[in-house]
Amino acid sequence: MKKQKLLVAKIGGNIIEDKNALESFLKDFSKAKGPKILIHGGGKSATKLASRLGVKTEMIDGRRITSADNLEIVVMTYAGLLNKTIVSGLQKYNCNALGLTGADANVIVADKRPAQFVDYGYVGDVTNVSGKTIKGFLELGITPVFCAVTHDKNGQLFNTNADTIASEVASAMGTHYEVSLFYCFELQGVLENIDDKESVIECIDLERYTELRDTEAISDGMLPKLKNCFDALQKNVRKVHIANADFIKDNTIKHTTLSL
Repeated sequence: MKKQKLLVAKIGGNIIEDKNALESFLKDFSKAKGPKILIHGGGKSATKLASRLGVKTEMIDGRRITSADNLEIVVMTYAGLLNKTIVSGLQKYNCNALGLTGADANVIVADKRPAQFVDYGYVGDVTNVSGKTIKGFLELGITPVFCAVTHDKNGQLFNTNADTIASEVASAMGTHYEVSLFYCFELQGVLENIDDKESVIECIDLERYTELRDTEAISDGMLPKLKNCFDALQKNVRKVHIANADFIKDNTIKHTTLSL
């Protein structure tokens, strides 16, 4: 029996921070046919709030060190203002959305990242996603909207990379649906030359990814995103795209498609 198609999309700070860009994306996302899931980050907003509250933000290689104080800010920002802003924006366009953390309905469980070379603090690595629970929401006509907060089933919340959550959620749903995963950001796709916004690499397979990684041909910030893409492809996800927000309404525009 042919599986129903499912769209899983992830948006980041550059869209969330731009009121007009977010409004446009939510309008287009709401029009996408069939079941869909949205995952969002919000690191820039968390950093701004931390600064206003006098809480130091520490980053190592682009990754946030989440102290106890920073965790409170992350949860307030991601699960509070940003998540509910996005949910209410989707409701505006008649997309019946439900805002969730990983703790809600016990849907995303994580373990605290081990302190090896760097202690990232209250950062969680996903260990389980309840695809069955998410499927139940989708069958009720509800669009889940996940923020980047997980839990350990022992009362502890964690800050968790939103790209990773998108990959793990998409992979879990691959058992039930034909899943397409879309990483949406401000550029058209993965660039071969960071100084040339038109140098989009339109197709990247596992061999090309390995080459790009080993030759350091792409920016360090893109490497974790690509790793999440290929993790998803190796675990039940049918297609993965990295593209500009306009891809949601026109998938013929220039973008990057990932394949094994």
